[in-house]
Amino acid sequence: MTIDWITSACIGVGLATCCGFRVFVPLLIGSVATRFGLIDTMNGFEWLSDWPALLGLSVATIFELAAYYIPWLDNALDTVATPVSIAAGTLLSTSFLNIDTPILQWGLGLMLGGSSAGIVQAGTSLLRLGSTATTGGLGNPAVATGENIASVGLSILTVLLPLVAVIIIAVVLIFVITQLLTKRKIWFTRPSSKPGGV
Repeated sequence: MTIDWITSACIGVGLATCCGFRVFVPLLIGSVATRFGLIDTMNGFEWLSDWPALLGLSVATIFELAAYYIPWLDNALDTVATPVSIAAGTLLSTSFLNIDTPILQWGLGLMLGGSSAGIVQAGTSLLRLGSTATTGGLGNPAVATGENIASVGLSILTVLLPLVAVIIIAVVLIFVITQLLTKRKIWFTRPSSKPGGV
């Protein structure tokens, strides 16, 4: 396990995790970085740096960023974004994992990248639901802006300083998991309003 292998894996997992904030932003940044030779994908994933992919991802990113500022659409997008972010995270992670066995490569891509993206997406969905419930949706643009900054900032950091980015992302994942487990505990231990506490 060389430093190049570790760096590539960190890039893949880092970009994949950022798909939990925005699906297309990390894909676009990965595409641009690959196009300009800052990072390299594994064999079979060279299409990520092709002009059609770059153009398509640019259009998709613009629409995704704008859509989260539309009050009713942002919550609706979260339902679709969860499985899509897992798929995008798996794809990104797999494209940088230097493993010869395709089944193992895709399996690790799903476990490392797909699950990380899904965890972050679950956390951001919960945050948006809380914002909708407490502010009637007025606070949602602030949540969307925070997600955009996190996605762009962490994706760029992952490309430039992958080892540093992965440490920050690990902290983010631990925080999100802790919050999700805390919320789940509150939901399951909430006292019943029925007589006798049943």
